[in-house]
Amino acid sequence: MTEMSKKDDTLTPTTDAQDQMVRGSAWMTAGSIFSRILGAIYIIPWGIWFGSYFFQGNALYGKGYNIYSFFLIAAIAGIPSAIAKQVAHYNAMNEYGVGFRLYKHGFVLAAITGIVCAALLYFGAPLFDGGDARVVPVLHSLAWAVLIIPVMSLSRGFFQGYQQMAPSAISQFVEQLARVLYMLGSAFIIMRVLHGSWITAVSQSTFAACVGAIAGILTLVWYYLKNRPTFQNLVANSENQIVVPAKQLYHEILQQALPFIVLGAGITIFQLIDQFTFFKIMRTTGVTNETVLNDLFAMFSVNANKLIMITVSLSSALAITAVPLLSEAFTRGDKRDLSKQITNAVLLFEFVMIPSALGMAAIAHPLNIVFYGVSHKALATAVLAFSSFVSIMLGLFSVTSAIMQGVSQNKRAVRYFAVGTIVKLALQWPCVHYMGVFGPLVATMIGFVVANVLIVSWLNQAFGVDYQGIAKKTNGILGFSLIMCLLANMIVRLVSSGLGHIMTVDSRVGSLIIVILAVGIAGYVYVYFVLKTRLADTVLGERTARLRRLLRIK
Repeated sequence: MTEMSKKDDTLTPTTDAQDQMVRGSAWMTAGSIFSRILGAIYIIPWGIWFGSYFFQGNALYGKGYNIYSFFLIAAIAGIPSAIAKQVAHYNAMNEYGVGFRLYKHGFVLAAITGIVCAALLYFGAPLFDGGDARVVPVLHSLAWAVLIIPVMSLSRGFFQGYQQMAPSAISQFVEQLARVLYMLGSAFIIMRVLHGSWITAVSQSTFAACVGAIAGILTLVWYYLKNRPTFQNLVANSENQIVVPAKQLYHEILQQALPFIVLGAGITIFQLIDQFTFFKIMRTTGVTNETVLNDLFAMFSVNANKLIMITVSLSSALAITAVPLLSEAFTRGDKRDLSKQITNAVLLFEFVMIPSALGMAAIAHPLNIVFYGVSHKALATAVLAFSSFVSIMLGLFSVTSAIMQGVSQNKRAVRYFAVGTIVKLALQWPCVHYMGVFGPLVATMIGFVVANVLIVSWLNQAFGVDYQGIAKKTNGILGFSLIMCLLANMIVRLVSSGLGHIMTVDSRVGSLIIVILAVGIAGYVYVYFVLKTRLADTVLGERTARLRRLLRIK
């Protein structure tokens, strides 16, 4: 065993696919969760410094970021996930040299797509502002990130192809940390020191994406230099029986990558539909005040979305981990292992997503105040609670679409997503017209339900899904999650009543105390039940024994 295989993650496949998936998911989940938490916590001081411009600034930030996200996904072009899948494919055949050539050619493609998409975003910004000229400088600042992030994402995909999840996770966290520090620093200086324009402050906050990307790239370079001897050893000991021409390598990358654009941008595409239709539809209902419309848009598309994406990132981490593992099993033609891994991925998704979503809904009121203050608190709480339930469908799509990609059903997955998108478009007008701010969320949920049902049905037909085993464990997860949800809601009510005698409950400090107590106590109860009943063992494997000993649960 090499030195690297004793550290972080192993470079070569293990015999226990479930254990490998859990370990890889742990790294990706940790990196994604910490990054998402950082990306949510910054909003507290950021909002304080923006003062009365907070909701307007957040709406502008969201408008720019939704467009940027689509261009970024187009620039990345699914190449990192495609590289991860193809590298894992050739590594399973002990052809590590081919994997390195794939990375080099992918690097060229990523650089080209980054340059093209950054130029389109920068010079075409007036075409994408949706009638709001304030969006243009925000898009200009984001174009620089589009220029360099594709290369960084490609490098993460290369490490993931070796089931090396630690470099991706740590670089993701470093990227986010640098981004948040720059955002807060620039916002404070512009708004509080210079008393400048809030539009300029938002533009600098979005430019922080470029600063973070530079930090992320430097982290990956350090990891590569550290592990280069092991990589070279693997290449030297490859079979070297396959010679793949450069033209074929490019073809393989693009063939695998293009569907990743659509599937990777799935949630973003739905958000763009909301961004370019919500204002027009709402005006037909008689709501024409731009400030009110921006506040409503910020409420469901930016504020609530920022928080639910913390939980959705859990499933995204699972999705990234599943692709190379499924690709290896598919390459071996092991249908039984494929069925088992699909079942494991779904169960692991449910194990973390269901309690997270229900828990967030239970504490929506104090959680919303902690992050966004008391503006529109009743409506904002309802939107956040409903968004928490919608997040389950968003997360499930991340997992099911990744599974389809792992078994080389990219085109089929795109077709199923297209059906879901058509459903979303068909329902958008009536939902928004009659349900207002909840309309886009309802249309989104139904659209993803349709896409998920189509994908799961096909997977069951092709490989067989252990529905009986999944249903039994799902009942346990759902039951314990509901107990946790009810307990969290009870704690919120009791603590709010008690704190009301000594301090203002609807304040950031009071709400933070309530959130900490509710999450801590209710979360522990969920963990206790899944460990005590051994439900966690069937999902996470033998690692739970150590956690039981740590928590002194017999």
